[in-house]
Amino acid sequence: MELDVLHAISPIDGRYRNKCAQLAQYFSEFALIKYRVRVEIEYFIALSDFIPEHFNAKISESQRQFLRNIYSQFSDADANAVKEIEKTTNHDVKAVEYFIKNKIAGTELENLKEWIHFGLTSQDVNNTAIPLSTKEAWGNVVLPEMLTLVQRLEELAQEWSNIPMLAKTHGQPASPTMLGKEIKVFVERVKSQIAQAKAIPFSAKFGGATGNLNAHFVTFPDKDWIAFATDFTENKLGLSRTPYTTQIEPYDNSAAFFDANKRINNVLMDLCRDVWTYISMHYFTQKIKKGEVGSSAMPHKVNPIDFENAEGNLGIANALLEHFAAKLPISRLQRDLTDSTVLRNVGVPLSHGLIAYQSIRKGLDKLQLNKAAIDQDLEDNLVVVAEAIQNILRVMAYPNPYETLKELTRNNEKLTRERLNDFIDGLNVNQETKNRLKSITPFNYTGKTEL
Repeated sequence: MELDVLHAISPIDGRYRNKCAQLAQYFSEFALIKYRVRVEIEYFIALSDFIPEHFNAKISESQRQFLRNIYSQFSDADANAVKEIEKTTNHDVKAVEYFIKNKIAGTELENLKEWIHFGLTSQDVNNTAIPLSTKEAWGNVVLPEMLTLVQRLEELAQEWSNIPMLAKTHGQPASPTMLGKEIKVFVERVKSQIAQAKAIPFSAKFGGATGNLNAHFVTFPDKDWIAFATDFTENKLGLSRTPYTTQIEPYDNSAAFFDANKRINNVLMDLCRDVWTYISMHYFTQKIKKGEVGSSAMPHKVNPIDFENAEGNLGIANALLEHFAAKLPISRLQRDLTDSTVLRNVGVPLSHGLIAYQSIRKGLDKLQLNKAAIDQDLEDNLVVVAEAIQNILRVMAYPNPYETLKELTRNNEKLTRERLNDFIDGLNVNQETKNRLKSITPFNYTGKTEL
């Protein structure tokens, strides 16, 4: 019976299924089996071109197409057939080998069935299938969603590029900034981390039982199996072959990839918290959708739920990504099995991330700029121009300018324009300087950045 989303244990397969369903084709049990079949078949085809001709192992073009159709047209029935075999083998990769052998039974390829999985251990299949599925999932689904979010942030940075805003360092009024620039900070941070993530190779292990291609060399000692393995991994599968391994890939680049995704998520979590705070400060209001309820008790509420949802999902994603990065590079001696169950969960943090990116974009699209609140905050904090005044006085060699402004501003009395102008009039500077100092406001003391 097909799983009903109401009965799913994980919300990514239940409540949020529609937000991350695309990743099922890369990370489900069905997908893992399909990717294993793909690796086994591509290896079988590559092997047929490499072994000596007198073994009569050549595969024709029509036979290659027949073989590739096994994975390109892989069905639920095929996956169930593999799982049925696994009930006997109690070994998931061996079940894939037997499945392919069954598929070619009764065809012209049947006499070549023992070349399937020749010289391999299960990790030659897993440590290519999983990085391949991860690479394609990230490149085809996750990264485009990240870039779409970055593009939306870019648009908002431009839209708000001329909106002066009171900065809050340590939660206190600080030198004014521009709203667009503050959004641009996150744009640049995410783009930088994406660039670093894209530079990390998707590494694979392909070297036989303990990484030395023992079975290959003992069978055909004169063949350059290292060149074959490298060519197959890099040119046929599009992965980076790690030349020195135990039975498993060391996962150092995988750890780097997970860490890079965690850093991207950290930046976006920071964004969520900032936007949430701006909403609480009334810098933004949110578009109201008819029929929606913000609170079951308080009718007036419009909660920033999209940013809260994103923050929660990013936190779950990062907890798993951090575990993956810390655990996977550690394996006892030539291997233990602890990596296996961890790798089956790669799709989980990427799914939670995907949900978060969509939630952030949804939240951004609801934002409505409340310029009146932003302007009022600037009006109420004339005190922030003290920095500007004391720096102008510094270059004029005015005695103790910092201390003079500190005495004026660091008290419990609100600084009004009248008090500030009286202070400026009392300075021992020329009238031109006084006029210049009086012209400084929180609205024009914003510096410059490129947007």
